[in-house]
Amino acid sequence: MPDKSVELLAAYWTLAGDTYPGAPCEISPFSLQSRAEAAARAGWRGMGLVHADLVHNVAKLGLSTVRSIFQDNGIKHLEVEFLTDWHLDGPLRAASDKVRDELLDIAAELGARSLKVAGGLFEQGPPDVPRMREAFAVLCDRAKPSGVNVVIEFLPFSSVNTIDRAIAVADGVRPNGGLLVDTWHVARGGMSFDEIAKLPLELIKSIELDDASSTIVGSLLNDSTHHRKLCGEGDLDVPAFIQHVVNVGYRGPWGVELISAELRKLPLDVAAKRAFETTMAQFENIKFPA
Repeated sequence: MPDKSVELLAAYWTLAGDTYPGAPCEISPFSLQSRAEAAARAGWRGMGLVHADLVHNVAKLGLSTVRSIFQDNGIKHLEVEFLTDWHLDGPLRAASDKVRDELLDIAAELGARSLKVAGGLFEQGPPDVPRMREAFAVLCDRAKPSGVNVVIEFLPFSSVNTIDRAIAVADGVRPNGGLLVDTWHVARGGMSFDEIAKLPLELIKSIELDDASSTIVGSLLNDSTHHRKLCGEGDLDVPAFIQHVVNVGYRGPWGVELISAELRKLPLDVAAKRAFETTMAQFENIKFPA
């Protein structure tokens, strides 16, 4: 049986319904209340919140109501996303800083654990590591008073696209700075799950689980945005990924990010239950230290 301490966090897109990253509107068609209630019924103990939806709901409901929705439904792990361009200058950086401040200010009020960011999204070539480390330190310092970790999600369509590059950017910068390690991104980035062993435990701040077919559908971005699979329903060895993470020593909540055109068409309760149960099944034979 899975370790009783395993707690799952539904990343935003897993329960957002008929929307997706980069959609004309990223606000979920489901109310925040209904998502939290569906999550609780299915067994989730955490949720992710994307910028547009988060700002929308705080403006509509007020912070105290948003906080109560999570508390009343036993949702104790929250993550906010998604920040890009934090390492640049000029207008792009100014716009990024505005999103950063909105996310962190709300995250502090809600007691969120992490802010998800991407390093060099859609940038070609290797990252400017010294410049990025300096900017990452600034970002982490801004997040520290809020009690929030800043986690770089290394993506195959960004300049920080491998475990080695992610370590180079984040290692030793700040205690609240680290990495988000995602099954899909490791596999689609051409890495072996064995490479997870390279990661210092203190850098692993967040995990996301998902699955994929052996064949990429269209571009990597298209595959990521519309064709991820429920855990155990694709061709990736999700239990092997989990075991490598456990072996490094990670014991936090396990995020589940299912960005899927098929899943987003399902009724909310059905999607929440299927995503939860298929993911928990991956822990069946995981060996946790005594």
